[in-house]
Amino acid sequence: MKQSAAVIVVAVVLLLAMFISPRTALAQANAQAAQTVERFDRTLERIRQETRLQVSPDVPIDQRTFYDAGGYFTFNYLSLDDATNNNRGFRQYDTTAYGRLVIDGANEFFVRGRLSYRDYNPGDNLNDQSSGLDGMVERAFWRFDLAKYRAAYGGADTPIDFTLKGGRDFIVWANGVVLANVIDGAQIDIGFQPFNITLLAGVTAKQTVDFDSSRPDFDRDTHRGFYGAMLTTRIGNHRPFIYAIMQRDYNHKDTLFTPLDDTGTQGINTKFDYNSHYFGIGSNGSLSDRLTYGLELVYEGGQTLSNSFTQVADTGEIVQTTQTLDSIEAYALDFELDYLVGDQRQTRFAFETILATGDNDRLQTSNTLGGNLPGTKDRAFNAFGLLNTGLAFGPSVSNLWSMRLGASTFPFPDVAAVRRMQVGMDFFVFQKFNANAPIDEETSDSRFLGVEPDVYLNWQITSDVALSVRYGLFIPGDSVENDKKFRQFLYTGVTIAF
Repeated sequence: MKQSAAVIVVAVVLLLAMFISPRTALAQANAQAAQTVERFDRTLERIRQETRLQVSPDVPIDQRTFYDAGGYFTFNYLSLDDATNNNRGFRQYDTTAYGRLVIDGANEFFVRGRLSYRDYNPGDNLNDQSSGLDGMVERAFWRFDLAKYRAAYGGADTPIDFTLKGGRDFIVWANGVVLANVIDGAQIDIGFQPFNITLLAGVTAKQTVDFDSSRPDFDRDTHRGFYGAMLTTRIGNHRPFIYAIMQRDYNHKDTLFTPLDDTGTQGINTKFDYNSHYFGIGSNGSLSDRLTYGLELVYEGGQTLSNSFTQVADTGEIVQTTQTLDSIEAYALDFELDYLVGDQRQTRFAFETILATGDNDRLQTSNTLGGNLPGTKDRAFNAFGLLNTGLAFGPSVSNLWSMRLGASTFPFPDVAAVRRMQVGMDFFVFQKFNANAPIDEETSDSRFLGVEPDVYLNWQITSDVALSVRYGLFIPGDSVENDKKFRQFLYTGVTIAF
């Protein structure tokens, strides 16, 4: 059974510059392309999630067994300016196929795979792995629903709902501050009104791009485990939640050698081990029939290996230092409001603010190389979520204070050809949470990072053809040191279902 196409989008962006002093230059050695890949992949995945093909969950009630299969082809073109104002462009061709089998409404099997070919303009490759043919199984899971099983076979009703999902799926934990990633594992939901308990255990898919871009093979060989529990309840129109989730670093055997001379005999050895846990509290719900909200406040604890080098004060020489296992104490907050006007055009307004702490003795907010000063507490928030931080800038949620105002509408609801065309805009203001702490590119001790307007168009031309256009313009502020020129981002994508 063929499903309508939705827009699959590729996103964005940025290059991170090398710091000027010898100490910071080493922290950024080979980091420019690495940070670009990390930012690019994070934003690309966010936009895919926002606009991916939706498979209908509805199963005809007269069918004991339901099967659905299909696919879609997407042509994407992307042009962007990096942090040093070098323009990069590529074309990407995605072929995606999926299959879904539902038995008695209780057992669901779903698989989706994607084959991609990326063609960069000459000299624009992000790294030696970023062009050419690539493929992966994006989703592959089995889901069991106890209530539907009992209904199908005439079992007695039970006050407890139980669902189990095992395999590979994209997991959004709470509102997505801590975890929004592809996980291989199992998730259990146990409901006993008005409460629901969610349990999660799994590891990241190997192809996951890690937040620590100084780690070897961070963009194609990542192993991190997640183990968590969340309690949710319903109070009127509100769904408050509280959770604890633990992240374990299974990449701790990785080591990096950074040479200090042309011979490669003198250098810095870096080990990696970042183990964190998160306690979160928040709520989702409605404040009126047109105003909804989402709130998530997170505490991060745990331990991390410190930076691996120091600079001798008298001579400026870079030397190896003993890495220490330091404690983490960091915080983050995400708050969002959405207002639905209620008109024929489905006009919507949005406001969102994101705050995440930083650490002023780090040279880079997310990496181990150039990371926390040995023997001190690490106050830089680092996690695995997926929040909207713009197209052309797209910083990681670490030492960040961002604000977003957005609006979207379907401007021509009475014109058949374009009634499913949506246009929208987001306007961002970016600041550093701690003016003296770094982000994931070179900055001064000023707080203001800049502003960015983004505009987008999503047009379902027919049931099988969709068009997406996105444009972002980042205007750097006082804190950005690399290049004060504006950074642009342009994406166009056409999706055809079959």
